[in-house]
Amino acid sequence: MFLKLWKEIKSGKVEPIYLIYGTESFLINETTHLIKEQVLSEGNDDFNYSVYDLEEIPVQVAVEDCQTIPFFGEKRVILFQNPHFLTAEKQKGKEKVEHNLKVFEEYVQDPSRSTVLIIIAPYEKLDERKKLTKLLLKNAFTLQAKQLSEKEVKQWIEKQVHEKNQTITKKAIERIYELIGPNLLFIHNELAKILLYTSAGEEIDEKIVDLLVSRSLEDNVFSLVNYVIRGNLQKTLEIFNDLWKLNEEPIKILALIASQFRFLGQVGTLVKKGYGQKQIASLLKVHPYRVKLAMEQAGSLQEKSLIKMMNEIAELDYQMKTGKGDKKQLLELFFIKHLA
Repeated sequence: MFLKLWKEIKSGKVEPIYLIYGTESFLINETTHLIKEQVLSEGNDDFNYSVYDLEEIPVQVAVEDCQTIPFFGEKRVILFQNPHFLTAEKQKGKEKVEHNLKVFEEYVQDPSRSTVLIIIAPYEKLDERKKLTKLLLKNAFTLQAKQLSEKEVKQWIEKQVHEKNQTITKKAIERIYELIGPNLLFIHNELAKILLYTSAGEEIDEKIVDLLVSRSLEDNVFSLVNYVIRGNLQKTLEIFNDLWKLNEEPIKILALIASQFRFLGQVGTLVKKGYGQKQIASLLKVHPYRVKLAMEQAGSLQEKSLIKMMNEIAELDYQMKTGKGDKKQLLELFFIKHLA
């Protein structure tokens, strides 16, 4: 939905009222930026763009501004933030503002032609029993800012690259998603770095992605566990030594390894019980893509081997914390014992 909307906005199709609710801040910020860019001419931002925080300002004051004729331009953009009155939750921690919702209801039914109103509701749910919410859902262009699916994220990556007149391989897109996951802000930042590094007409492949994309400690541990499962001692020690050079503590690395193996055990158990990828993701409260990768890894592990590994990790953790030896050497010997 957002990809389609962004395309329409860039083509000049702009609605009088947008209601965007949800917690995916990148989608909210990107949509707001695109609308501003399309509606406001360069240099008119100061005159024709206003922001109202409805936790501090009465909505009737903000609506009055929506009805004001724009300066030095055909249209203006007004942003309403934090319309808490659209939810069923009680407002906490702030002095309650007296809102005249009837004034807002009337505006929603007859908006100004010279104003583009963007209502940002950073909440997971709206109270659809309320009259104002019903009117907005009926009259405004409504979007839910939630995490994009794996397919949508990959389409977005490809679109971002193509807009810069460059190309990217399917494997490179897959690699970006594997390393970063569905976080659009992180992907956006890493893509900017990749596009700056590569030249016009150059194809972006896996090698370029691996060279430039930053990896978190968790990403590296995931790769390390993957090589442990595959029995690749060389790659396992390479990643471990890279982490050591970055001053990552062996106890912390071991804790993350234990967490990953525990997660594999949970996924494997649920798969045996007949649960699918989406059901497992919901139960364990993680992204479905992480479950997909874990299902592939868990398929290479026998239950007895996993239990044995977890017991040995627990023993190694005890040895490290009680000073039974050099922590780095203990962890290296652990890898050698299992993979050599």
